Amino acid sequence: MKFGAADYAIFVLLLVFSLGIGLYYALSGGKQRTVQEFLLANRSMSFLPVALSLLATFQSAVAILGVPSEIFRFGTEYWFLGCSYFLGLLIPAHVFIPIFYRLRLTSTYEYLELRFNKVVRICGTATFIFQMVVYMGVVLYAPALALNAVTHFDLWVSVLTIGLVCTLYTTLGGLKAVIWTDVFQTFVMFAGQVAVIVVGTIQVGGMQRVWQLAAQHGKVSGIDLDPDPYERHTFWTLAFGGVFMMLSLYGVNQAQVQRYLSSRSERQAVLSCYAVFPCQQIVLCLSCLTGLVMFAYYQQRPLSQEQRSASPDQMVLYFVMDVLQDVPGLPGLFVACLFSGSLSTISSAFNSLATVTMEDLIRPYVGSIPEGRATLYSKLLALGYGLVCLGMAYTSSLMGPVLQAAISIFGMVGGPLLGLFCLGMFFPWANSVGAVAGLVAGLAMAFWVGIGSMVTNLQALPPGNSTPPPLVGNLTTTAVMTTLLTTPQRRTGLQKFYNLSYMWYSAHNSTTVIVVGLLVSLLTGPTRGEDVNPRTIFPVLPWLLCCLPARYQEKLRCGVRSPEEAGSCAEPASLAPEKTSNGQLNGLPEGLPPGGDHPEGEDTGEGVVRADATHTYVLRETAL
Repeated sequence: MKFGAADYAIFVLLLVFSLGIGLYYALSGGKQRTVQEFLLANRSMSFLPVALSLLATFQSAVAILGVPSEIFRFGTEYWFLGCSYFLGLLIPAHVFIPIFYRLRLTSTYEYLELRFNKVVRICGTATFIFQMVVYMGVVLYAPALALNAVTHFDLWVSVLTIGLVCTLYTTLGGLKAVIWTDVFQTFVMFAGQVAVIVVGTIQVGGMQRVWQLAAQHGKVSGIDLDPDPYERHTFWTLAFGGVFMMLSLYGVNQAQVQRYLSSRSERQAVLSCYAVFPCQQIVLCLSCLTGLVMFAYYQQRPLSQEQRSASPDQMVLYFVMDVLQDVPGLPGLFVACLFSGSLSTISSAFNSLATVTMEDLIRPYVGSIPEGRATLYSKLLALGYGLVCLGMAYTSSLMGPVLQAAISIFGMVGGPLLGLFCLGMFFPWANSVGAVAGLVAGLAMAFWVGIGSMVTNLQALPPGNSTPPPLVGNLTTTAVMTTLLTTPQRRTGLQKFYNLSYMWYSAHNSTTVIVVGLLVSLLTGPTRGEDVNPRTIFPVLPWLLCCLPARYQEKLRCGVRSPEEAGSCAEPASLAPEKTSNGQLNGLPEGLPPGGDHPEGEDTGEGVVRADATHTYVLRETAL
């Protein structure tokens, strides 16, 4: 199928409008002249655009292709993933967001230095950079490859166009441009999917007919309560294994946390997390309905030979071209929907990578950097990562079957990072040695299980077939995790271990980090409670066991003072890390955490801020 003039016009309008938003924020307001404006939108965003940006960031083009393909092939069981969204968003709203926001961080990994030390911070930053750099090229190249195979839309023209436009508006407009283009692209994604569902349903004969055909062929799944973690999809796997996947994305991932931190208040940040919940449910429903309509459509119209031999990620595009070919502009709308997913994901990656590189790897180790120069460096970093993305897209084209591994790396790394933050927040006695050892163990476990699963499945291919299964649709709407599918067979020993459902990867790997981290901490000398900054801890055990008498709850705190106790008698009202001009976190006297971002002498309503050469704190009037 060839694109018509209307299709090209809609696709070009998407790019022009996205670039226009970047230019607008480059030339208006503060014109992106400060690091706070460029990286955190001056902490001025309201909850709704932040929520839509959170949604769009990991609603990648690969997920738009993968989820309908999953439903088309295996039925509606994947729909139960929506049950994981409740806890997967409630926990970040009430655990992670308050801690990160009250510390007034720029990079999530600043938390690791406040809780542990600089070594842990660098390890976390390096792991995140590796995760996102590998992922960026794949999320750009994979949908372009599928589009080229089905529509003959030029592969490298689409890759270069999307990559360059995304790089330009991210570099020019900063986080404000990224968030508002995400909002626009979210509506484009909704419009493209709704168009396919509506037109496809009409051609099949109505939604009742769609559901009837799906039920007749066993595609409407019941609730499978099998607790076996080696079963690819069950209710427990999706509803509870999916919680950990959600937490790794919406709880601690820099691309998402940076949006929370751009909110004008903590309440707005929490509201944005709540607002994502219904949006995620709508996105999941649209993707699943697309898969059902596609199945019903091809029950009434046989697949062509070309479609039978196509990879699953291409099936959605074949379906779109079959259904929308007689409606000018709608194929272009779906392509715009597809690449909106890529734009939103990649622009978020550029901005978050520029942030962690600037805040974690440059400012703490370089002399004093003037604000204007620091902003310029941040823009150059965003531009540099844009070029790296194009390079990774080219590398992906040479990887062949290894492309599967590159996509899976995104999910493999998310679990250990979640475990590292949970180790710091929930276990006051964990120390920096345990944190590093736990992270290394978690990453080793993640790659052992993930790569072992791939190798085992490749070895299980039928004799004479050296081609691995195509890129398949084991893709959540918020993450990319690929499992190679082969004919089900009984496995024992390590082979069975490698067959662990991909939905449990995050839970398994984060648990490894916590267990190893706690053991090493106990062996090397646990951290004393009085040495822990109380604002970096979430007292999970006292909270879960709140019915216990007060003396037992006090023991469960492991000697960590409550924030109220820490804030009395000439101690700070705010525990935000105060930075010097080179971005380093100031050291503070023992028992005196970092102060707020107030100029000396400002009355904050809680006392008057005083500062010396290295410390900022609030002197409160306290009745003794």
